[in-house]
Amino acid sequence: MPRTNNKWTRVYIGGYDLSGNARQIGPLALTYDEADMTTLADEVKCVLPAHAQVSLGTLNAVLDNSTSGIHTVLSSPGQMQCVMVAIGMAAEPAQGNPVFVGEFEQSGYNSEQSGGVYVSAPFESSSVRGNVVEYENPFGVLLRPKTATTATNNATGVDDYGAATSFGGYMTYQVFAGNGTATIKVQHASTNTDASFADLSGCTTGVINCSTPSAGCIATTLRTTTVNRYIRWQIVFGTATSVTFALGFHRALR
Repeated sequence: MPRTNNKWTRVYIGGYDLSGNARQIGPLALTYDEADMTTLADEVKCVLPAHAQVSLGTLNAVLDNSTSGIHTVLSSPGQMQCVMVAIGMAAEPAQGNPVFVGEFEQSGYNSEQSGGVYVSAPFESSSVRGNVVEYENPFGVLLRPKTATTATNNATGVDDYGAATSFGGYMTYQVFAGNGTATIKVQHASTNTDASFADLSGCTTGVINCSTPSAGCIATTLRTTTVNRYIRWQIVFGTATSVTFALGFHRALR
């Protein structure tokens, strides 16, 4: 991953943008348990990667007790939280930038005073993220940075891998605000033109009420789903005329 500065990182939890409170988050990590496969005849130790462990680390922040601040969102630990960390490359997060997403149990909420009031929220490592347990990689591509959206998407998409794949994937979304219902989804295409894009099977929120903050991870219908080379965000408006959301996609490579 290219180097960038922490100031371009954005933290979204459960449909709330906590970037204005956050000071640091991490370490963001994907590690594997090791299964010892060493035999009597091996001259060196042999291991195979076993269960994946996804780590969000700890969110350190400035206290904010407003209705959408960190105290309101995270002051009751012990809950599962859907977290999206958008990583901007030397600028605000943009389409095509990396995104880290997972569903984690928040294990604490601590405060301290040292010139100001600060809080920290540690999260447990997780190998299960909602209905996407089969997909181990929390790092994906940002298809839609947090934006107020008032029209459907007829633009080209993102070439995140350079080829089609045959192992499915999952979408991750954060809905921050809206004035009615809408459906948010991922589309894919073999050629990067508007007319070529079609819905990616399973990767849709269905109709949701966007006036209430929400977030989630939704997998493709089958683990063997073909994901074409180009991918993009899409929205279908119901009663809403404006929806503010962020969307990521995580392509499985095996």
